[in-house]
Amino acid sequence: MTDPWLALEPGADPVERTRTLRRAHEAFTEAGTVPRPVRAVVAESWRRSVRAGVGPDGTASVELMDGDLGAYRAEHPLAQVMPLVRELLGTFAADGEHLLAVCDAHGRLLWVEGHPATRRRAGRMNFVPGARWAESAVGTNAPGTAVAVGRPVQVFTAEHFIRQVQPWTCAAAPVHDPRTGRVLGAVDITGGDGLAHPHSLGFVQAVARAAESQLALLTPQRPAADTAELTALGRDEALLSAGGHRVRLSRRHSEIVVLLARHPEGLTGDELLCALYEDERVTPVTLRAELARLRRVLGPGRLASRPYRLTMPVESDVAVVERRLGAGAVTAAATAYAGPLLPGSQAPAVARLRQRLADGLRTALIAGRDPDLLADWAHAPWGEDDLDVWRALAAVRPTAAIRSRLAVLESELAAPDRW
Repeated sequence: MTDPWLALEPGADPVERTRTLRRAHEAFTEAGTVPRPVRAVVAESWRRSVRAGVGPDGTASVELMDGDLGAYRAEHPLAQVMPLVRELLGTFAADGEHLLAVCDAHGRLLWVEGHPATRRRAGRMNFVPGARWAESAVGTNAPGTAVAVGRPVQVFTAEHFIRQVQPWTCAAAPVHDPRTGRVLGAVDITGGDGLAHPHSLGFVQAVARAAESQLALLTPQRPAADTAELTALGRDEALLSAGGHRVRLSRRHSEIVVLLARHPEGLTGDELLCALYEDERVTPVTLRAELARLRRVLGPGRLASRPYRLTMPVESDVAVVERRLGAGAVTAAATAYAGPLLPGSQAPAVARLRQRLADGLRTALIAGRDPDLLADWAHAPWGEDDLDVWRALAAVRPTAAIRSRLAVLESELAAPDRW
């Protein structure tokens, strides 16, 4: 075959190819061997599916519904290009009795639209918005495999790993963030054998590129011109951007600005003193000296007193994570979470906020049971010893490496304290 990403070479008999693939699929599920003519991209995907613990008789699970789904979709970057995707693919899907689907970077379906009868049939295998179609959840399929390999791909009938999906054929292409190159999700067309034609793969690839082009043209949502941006997650010294200038704050100034940003109404000197210092012997004179230095750093008119308050609105990365968590957009919240808030800070109020934010996010991750999000947290510096997260990850992705790491953590917990 000239193009390994295409399911059928020109002139191939789709009926005969389906029979051959079914025999190959049975051979693989029974003996672990992949006979020809299974494509390399499919064989590798089948192997990944087995390593992820997927069985050929499994089914997709629906993870987001109703308000949670709506909140997550509203926050997702691909929401901005859905009108374009519908314009380019919607009529084709409806007229051809196909489905247009868009998933996120973790293979979770966000939109599934198209011919009503086809949607009803697809619904019986949970090919619906909010369902997880990652390779690690349901094995080989076009949207899940496209985001796994970062390439456009067709999946034809029995190339699907789960038997329930084998009557279908699909083609999908990933959509990348034009600025960072990160995979945002994939555009998919799902239907009958006719989609094995090379044109369907070229079509979804063109739609994905058009979506990337539109994302590049769209002005990213930014705070108003008079709004400062505060970045304090995952760093001991916060960055404050205001009026076209960016300044790195000292550790103490970082703590003060974080607290004042959370209290636009202001804090009294006594309130700030209690929030910042564990040592009750620290005097108001010490605090006033810090505030005087901060006033010079921020510039004239930006720090008022009686009570102490910032005179410009501040948008912080802490507030972004809190908003997304409150809306149920856990993936978006996890994406915005760059690490613990001012991790070296011992200021009592900052430590409480740091713990509350981390606990809220990790609780949502554990409850959501998303293996990719759990893995991201578990392998981050702040999560490498998080026993509860590793247990949750092992429950949904019981690989040998994960089970081994969990065993080490549990043995350390059970060991007597040597000190």
